[in-house]
Amino acid sequence: MNDIFEKIKANRGPIGMHAKESHGYFTFPKLEGDIAPHMIFRGRKRLNWSLNNYLGLANHPEVRKADADAAAQFGLAMPMGARMMSGNSDLYEQLEKGLSQLVQKEETILCNFGYQAMVSAIDCLVDRHDVIVYDGESHACILDGVRLHMGKRYVFKHNDIADCEKQLERATKLAEETGGAILLITEGVFGMRGDQGKLKEIVELKKKFKFRLFVDDAHGLGTLGKTGAGTGEEQGCQDGIDVYFGTFAKSFALIGGFISSEAQVVEYLRYNMRSQIFAKSLPLPLVAGALKRLELIRTQPQLKDKLWEVTSALQSGLKKAGFEIGDTNSCVTPVYMNGSIPEATNLIVDLRENFNVFCSMVVYPVVPKGMIILRLIPTAVHTLEDVNYTIDAFSKIVDKLKSGQYMADKIAEIK
Repeated sequence: MNDIFEKIKANRGPIGMHAKESHGYFTFPKLEGDIAPHMIFRGRKRLNWSLNNYLGLANHPEVRKADADAAAQFGLAMPMGARMMSGNSDLYEQLEKGLSQLVQKEETILCNFGYQAMVSAIDCLVDRHDVIVYDGESHACILDGVRLHMGKRYVFKHNDIADCEKQLERATKLAEETGGAILLITEGVFGMRGDQGKLKEIVELKKKFKFRLFVDDAHGLGTLGKTGAGTGEEQGCQDGIDVYFGTFAKSFALIGGFISSEAQVVEYLRYNMRSQIFAKSLPLPLVAGALKRLELIRTQPQLKDKLWEVTSALQSGLKKAGFEIGDTNSCVTPVYMNGSIPEATNLIVDLRENFNVFCSMVVYPVVPKGMIILRLIPTAVHTLEDVNYTIDAFSKIVDKLKSGQYMADKIAEIK
């Protein structure tokens, strides 16, 4: 018989096994100062491309004032209780109404955390007779929700509509046998590679199959569509999304999330979604802050325009410089390189210490062995000077990578 702690000691996990060497630098780094394109890392100012602050709202003066005023008025404790029991407020209902209008749905339910909400919503919407069909590169929150499902699930190859149709055929046959229904889950924008989910093509499949479409639009909300309603609006198929999930963690630069759908579906979630029934409500300062952010998203389209000015300059500049950025058609900007994990870590050290550029690094096991992704998240508060400096720095580091200067034995020379 094993001991759980002994098992943990023997197997630290694919990332945890490197914790001793990576903690505080590659993992759990501390970025200090105001949330902005230039922040302090290990005592020095760095150009930062790892902020979930698409529209630059984190330090917008109206947002900072609204956050401060709400904190002074309510404190962080109010309301003290789960929303169903003792934690409701006019501010919640006001925010839900405004979000429904933004994403063009009947009703909305606010959720304490985006990740938790997605897991809980999937668990709530399906039972053991139902069948889930989902994209193979779905976010971890979707995968964890799918794991809770006691019925059958089928995965289709990423953004492969032919394979999606094949899995719907299998799901339809099974659902007819069990008397269940089909829930298809995908993303509006895939946060690692930046490509939009093929929502319009999936909605078209409703002409052949009976299913409901659940879309996680964390990266699309506020950044895509004429009004910022997200990927469905961008692709002209918002009405075909049956359940719309948005998070405050990206464009809103906040905490929390929401789910929008038909009124009867939202009511069902309110009374059956365990993560909301049995958890404390969002603190009112966060709700008031979200209301101000929503107002700015709806009244200041120039924020999204500036975001796309920076994004377009970054992506076109990288392509012109010969970099591979894949199929991104969102603000998420991955830069693909080839190299080992030691080379990737040495490259990042060089980029941070000698070029003062901070961005996220993605390596195996998240991506295949031999691949390095440097993921850049542009914001409305970056400048074209930031873009040009970064492209120049990347051009220099990729030359070093190709010439073997980042091999495992070169780390002392880099520092």
